[in-house]
Amino acid sequence: MSTAFPRYGRLKNFVGGKFVDVAGDCLPVISPIDGALLAEMPYSTAADLVPAVKAAQAAFPSWSKMPIKERVQVFFRYRTLLERDLQELAALVSEENGKTKGEAIAEIEKCIELTEFATSLPQLVTGEVLEVSKGVECRTEHVPLGVVASIVPFNFPAMVPNWTIPNALTLGNCMIIKPSEKVPLSLARIALLLKEAGLPDGVFNIVNGDQEIVEAICDHPGIEAVSFVGSTKVAKLVYQRATQHLKRCLALGGAKNHLFVLPDAKPDMTAQNVAASMSGCAGQRCMAASAMVAVGAVDGIVDRICEEARKIVPGSNLGAVINRESKERIERYITEAEQQGAKILVDGRGATVAGKESGTYVGPTVIDHVRPDMAVAREEIFGPVISIMRVDTLDEALAIENSSPYGNAASVFTQNGGYARYVMDRASAGMVGVNVGVPVPREPFSFGGWNESKFGVGDITGKSSVEFWTRLKKSTVKWNPEAGINWMS
Repeated sequence: MSTAFPRYGRLKNFVGGKFVDVAGDCLPVISPIDGALLAEMPYSTAADLVPAVKAAQAAFPSWSKMPIKERVQVFFRYRTLLERDLQELAALVSEENGKTKGEAIAEIEKCIELTEFATSLPQLVTGEVLEVSKGVECRTEHVPLGVVASIVPFNFPAMVPNWTIPNALTLGNCMIIKPSEKVPLSLARIALLLKEAGLPDGVFNIVNGDQEIVEAICDHPGIEAVSFVGSTKVAKLVYQRATQHLKRCLALGGAKNHLFVLPDAKPDMTAQNVAASMSGCAGQRCMAASAMVAVGAVDGIVDRICEEARKIVPGSNLGAVINRESKERIERYITEAEQQGAKILVDGRGATVAGKESGTYVGPTVIDHVRPDMAVAREEIFGPVISIMRVDTLDEALAIENSSPYGNAASVFTQNGGYARYVMDRASAGMVGVNVGVPVPREPFSFGGWNESKFGVGDITGKSSVEFWTRLKKSTVKWNPEAGINWMS
C-alpha cells in the first residue's frame, strides 16, 4: 500500500445526527486507483443497528407529520449543496471507486437530477377527491411507511444512494442506509450535506458493515421496507429474507445487456455508443453493454468498434475496477473464452498505469465469435468487456436475448423503424433502447429491469417509487344528514 495510515481514519456510523464510534474489527478501504489505504470500515454488529432504528423511530412522528411542502425544502437546499460541492464530491467518488473524473462528475450531476425530481413530489402526490354520491366524498392520500432501509452497492457510491434518499425522505419516511464496505466515504459526506440542509436528526442514519448488517436489516421488526441494489445472487437472498419477515422489498440484481447491431446501423455512431457502453465506469454498471449480437454482415462495424476501443486508455479515459479480486475474475473470463475458441480482437488483460502500479485496471476488451453457451456470453462480467455473437437473423438474436435469465436492458442499432419496433416489442428487458448504448430513462421515468434483474413490484426511481415508499389511505366523508341513507352510508 502507498500509505502507512488510512487517509480518512477509522470510519463511524451516523446515528441521530452524529457520528458514533463502533467497536470491533475493521476492513481496510483501498483506492483502486493506486492501492492507497483510504480508511478503516468497522464491522458493525446487529446490536449496532438497534440505536439507528431507535433514532429513526424517534424522528418519524414529527418528520412524517410535517407537510410535504415543508419537508421538500430540505431537498431544495440539499440540491444547492450538491452543486456547491460537486467537485469535492466527485473527487471522493473517484478516489474510492476508481472512476475517471468525468464519470464521477456525471454521477454527482445525476444526484442533482434525482434530487430535482424529489422536489417535484408535492405536485405528484396530491391525492384525489371525488364526490361519489350526493354529499359523500372519497379521497386518497399517500402515507409514509415509517422506518425504511436502503442497501447500496460499490459501483455508484453517490448516485444509487440518491435513487432512494430524496424520494423516501421527502415522502415522510426515516431511513437507515448501509453503504458498500468497498466505498463508504461518499455516504458519510452526504450525511453531512443533509444535516447542513436542515434534515432533522434521526431522519437519516448510516450503519457500516457487511453481511451481518444486511441480515439484521432484513430481520429487524422496526424496519418496514428494504431496497437493495447488487448482484442477483444476493438480491434473491435479501428479497426472500425481508419478505419472510413481512417487509416490503425491492431488490435489484445483475444484468447481461444485449445490443443488437444490424447491417444498416450507422457505423460511427454505433461504434462510439457500443464502446462507451461497454467501457463506461470500467464496465461496472448494471446497464453496461456486455453482449453484442451481430446480425448479418456487420464486419465493418465490428472493426470500427475495435478502433474506438483502442482509444480507451486505462488511467486516462478508463477508470479502475474496484479491487484485485475483480481484476483477476474479469481476466479469467477473457482467458477462458479464448481457450474455448473465441477470438480476442482487443485485449485488456495485464493493464497497468505508470506510477499507479498498485491500481487495479483492466483495458477495454472486444471478444468476437463467442458462442451463446460460453460464460462470457451468459454471465455478468462487470468489467470493460464485450462479447460478440454472430447470427443470421433478428429472430435468432432475440432468441439469445430472451434466453438470458436477466432483463435489465436491450438496445438495437438500426435505421429501420420496423426492425426497431420489432425488437422493442420482443426484447425481454425492462429498459429498451434504439441507437442508444445505455438506455437508462431520465427522470421522471423510472429505473427497473425484469426477470432476475429485479425482485419485487414497482421501480426504484421516478413516479413508480412513490408506490413503494408510501401506503395509500382512503377516506370517505359525509357531513350532511339531509342527504339521507343509501348504500354509501
